[in-house]
Amino acid sequence: MPTVTPKKRLSFGSADLDQMVGGGLLSGSASLISGAPGVGKTTLGLQFLIAGIKAGQPGLMVSFEEFPASLIRDALQLGWDLKALEKDGLLRILFTSPEVFLGSLKSPDSPLSPMLRTLAPERVVIDSAAHFQRLTTDPQELRDTYNTLVNALKREGMTSLLLDEAVNVLEVQRGRMATLPFLVDTVMLLRYVEVDSSMQRAIAVMKMRGSAHQKEIRRFEIQKGGLKIKEPFTGREGILSGATHRIA
Repeated sequence: MPTVTPKKRLSFGSADLDQMVGGGLLSGSASLISGAPGVGKTTLGLQFLIAGIKAGQPGLMVSFEEFPASLIRDALQLGWDLKALEKDGLLRILFTSPEVFLGSLKSPDSPLSPMLRTLAPERVVIDSAAHFQRLTTDPQELRDTYNTLVNALKREGMTSLLLDEAVNVLEVQRGRMATLPFLVDTVMLLRYVEVDSSMQRAIAVMKMRGSAHQKEIRRFEIQKGGLKIKEPFTGREGILSGATHRIA
């Protein structure tokens, strides 16, 4: 019987976070990171890129809305000097449109193709997947667009995080979120949670194709260096809905 070589695992730069996804994300996989604005999705994406750079894996941050200067400023508060990493050729922050980025993955003659070949990023963060809605109002065409995006990233050998501002990833929103979770390999949810009249943050792994993963919903805080994973929520229900109550 031939020996099956296990896929390489890519770290988030946090042992607790890596444990939640079975030891790290599988190399070449695509992950959906879903959550409300401000909950920590971009921080998680940058943390993933920084961990890769420390491991010798160049990273690409693709932003469709936030200007690079804003990302650089916010990252400094977390202890990351993105400008220096760009200068060293280890990171590229790309401010573009969904149309241009998708075209660059489809065609070797795209204006962005030389940059992708030179950097050869192993990790990429897309912020955010919601902007692809602008390309079409037809659910089937949107599904095809997402399918093209995910397959192109995998074909280029990139391990990707697709950030999305879905309120509830399990709800159908114009046919979009009913599709995207099925196309990606991993789905992670970041949530604001009300606990005893105070707001906390929660993280959970909803699915992970080809790997075991932790099922607990855990607290997290945003500190210097990224997400700090805390203890699981216990003795409560309704956590992912945002309004919890104690279990009798």
